[in-house]
Amino acid sequence: MWRVAAVRALRGGGAGAPGAPRAASAVAAAQLRRRLESELEDIRGAGTWKSERVIASRQGPHLRLAGGGAGIINFCANNYLGLSSHPEVIRAAVEALEKFGAGLSSVRFICGTQSIHKDLEEKIARFHQREDAILYASCFDANAGIFEALLTPEDAVLSDELNHASIIDGIRLCKANKYRYKHMDMQDLEAKLKEAQKHRLRLVATDGAFSMDGDIAPLREICQLAQKYDALVFIDECHATGFLGPSGRGTDELLGVMDKVTIINSTLGKALGGAAGGYTTGPKPLIDLLRQRSRPYLFSNSLPPAVVGCASKALDLLMESNAIAQSMAAKTQRFRSKMAAAGFTISGKDHPICPVMLGDARLASVMAEDMLNRGIYVIGFSYPVVPKGKARIRVQISAVHSDEDIDRCVEAFTEVGRKHGAL
Repeated sequence: MWRVAAVRALRGGGAGAPGAPRAASAVAAAQLRRRLESELEDIRGAGTWKSERVIASRQGPHLRLAGGGAGIINFCANNYLGLSSHPEVIRAAVEALEKFGAGLSSVRFICGTQSIHKDLEEKIARFHQREDAILYASCFDANAGIFEALLTPEDAVLSDELNHASIIDGIRLCKANKYRYKHMDMQDLEAKLKEAQKHRLRLVATDGAFSMDGDIAPLREICQLAQKYDALVFIDECHATGFLGPSGRGTDELLGVMDKVTIINSTLGKALGGAAGGYTTGPKPLIDLLRQRSRPYLFSNSLPPAVVGCASKALDLLMESNAIAQSMAAKTQRFRSKMAAAGFTISGKDHPICPVMLGDARLASVMAEDMLNRGIYVIGFSYPVVPKGKARIRVQISAVHSDEDIDRCVEAFTEVGRKHGAL
């Protein structure tokens, strides 16, 4: 019997053994908890803790916060055209929900493609004047799916150093040769293109509009270099689709290079209804390849019908009239000029993303809290969302903000800035 007991003990099956794995797991869990709590305390200590304010109303220029905060003016949403609560957009979502159900419970190639998905893809391609389009659950997924499917070890991708995290992560997944050029630095891009001539295919990847800084990529110069060095151009248009350019088609339309940009990735979750979803649009063979090889597309559920309905109606409204998109310019200029006159430094140029540069993470956080106390909803941005030493409060102008809303925001910034020594 003692031999049996010894063998069981060696194998972990002796008396008391059933509790041993639990004890070992408890020790590991406790170690993990201590490490995580220490890391979280470091984040708090650095002043970069990100709290989530709970909204108890629809998204819009004016909000009600949970806990009773009412009449708050919202200056930090990507609701550029104010379509998140547009009655026709909401009605379209309800109609799609009633007709096509809550969801597909499937990926597209199994049994998750409905007629509304194909209709929206066709509409997106027509809007961007491209051959075809493919839908994703988000533009993060679109960026995660394209580089790995398109590029091989024989190819090269050249990426702006301040590209969105989703582009960076997507490029990491691919096996292409990777080059990073200085932010919007055309001399550095040209040097990298020369170096990349040894590779089969060269793809320049850039945000069209950079979400943290409010600046716009020099697409004319990028496309000229791409043509000179026989490269392709990819742009992420999440912060441009719907409101930049004469008819809101984005930075390529704004800068007159629609025929020179090969691939566009963008979102349905910002100006185009604000719900969710992303897409790639470009040459039909590329879209066909993505349907066969793009992992986020092949292994993610189809977009819910209500989301498709929202985006489709938003595109209809945009293609019927560019009046909403055109109203952005004057409101953006009003905020930027008044803030500059007050003594603030606003990054970027002529974009509704208006970063109020402060430098110190704690200052950005404290000022944002004081702004809320004055009825203005803004958020401080700090590392790792932006580089260390580049903390800011990012203000975002919407077409549905009134002049009075903008003036109240500037007045609050001036009061709070003086209080905390930022002016």
